[in-house]
Amino acid sequence: MTPLLFAALLAVAPIQTTPAPQNASSNDPVELGDVEVTGRTLDAMIRSFVDEVAEPNRRRGLARWDDRICIGVANLRGEPAQYIIDRVSTVAADLGVVPGEPGCTPNVIIIASDDADGLAQTLVEERRRAFRMGGSGMDRGRTALEAFVASDRPVRWWQVSMPTDSETGGRAVRIPGECSGACSAPGDFAPTISVSAASRLTTQIVDYIFRTVVILDIDQITALSGQQLADYVAMVTLAQIDPEADPSGYASILNVFEEPDAVAGLTEWDQAYLRGLYGAERNRKNLLAGRTEIADSIHRAHGTLREGEEE
Repeated sequence: MTPLLFAALLAVAPIQTTPAPQNASSNDPVELGDVEVTGRTLDAMIRSFVDEVAEPNRRRGLARWDDRICIGVANLRGEPAQYIIDRVSTVAADLGVVPGEPGCTPNVIIIASDDADGLAQTLVEERRRAFRMGGSGMDRGRTALEAFVASDRPVRWWQVSMPTDSETGGRAVRIPGECSGACSAPGDFAPTISVSAASRLTTQIVDYIFRTVVILDIDQITALSGQQLADYVAMVTLAQIDPEADPSGYASILNVFEEPDAVAGLTEWDQAYLRGLYGAERNRKNLLAGRTEIADSIHRAHGTLREGEEE
């Protein structure tokens, strides 16, 4: 691992049938009974998908990248490493996030290892502050970090996000050990937020991801194609995805390790989810209302994708 990388640290509804009598003669008519088809509206499916896969930090809204992203890959040969960088950067650019130029300081660090457990433990022990900076709402907490270290998944990830003043772009949370000015008054240790219009429904504080660490277990990713791996990494890098999510009821790249032959890359569900996340304003104070806003944005993204396919 280079010093720079180390430092920068559809758903198909079930059909229920009544079984035919076991002792019926082959010449007699067979009573099949009622056939009930249970379906869900697109709105309900979207909300269910968001509830299943989204994992924001505690008491915070869903975070996304702001305007720039720089991908760094370590411990992979040049061609596969560059493919992952290019693919994740392309997906990010399609969402309005500007990929960094060659030589930029990585804020997405992707590391392959044949000892993923040891690597995760070493990184957390030696660079713990990079994983937990101490600011309120910046990560998923100590228990989640322990689960990251102990995970046996082919791909594991950890993200740090920042509550941000959308009006100024400045951080909206105090970070222990940091201060400004003379470091003597309380205002020197915590940011000051100027509220332009007070509201009980909306807020100018939004959450942005600013660091992601992804660890690839070499022994468990060999069955995937380059696109499958890169698209999976893009999904868990560009959005806050729950490692314990069960997306099996949806066509999603998140199922690729369970069904590698069924998912070639980012699906319509995945693309709509990302477009909806990056198209939402995320200015609702109520977290449930915030998820509803994102679900509505995802619905609009589904419509746009379908219009494109029809054209």
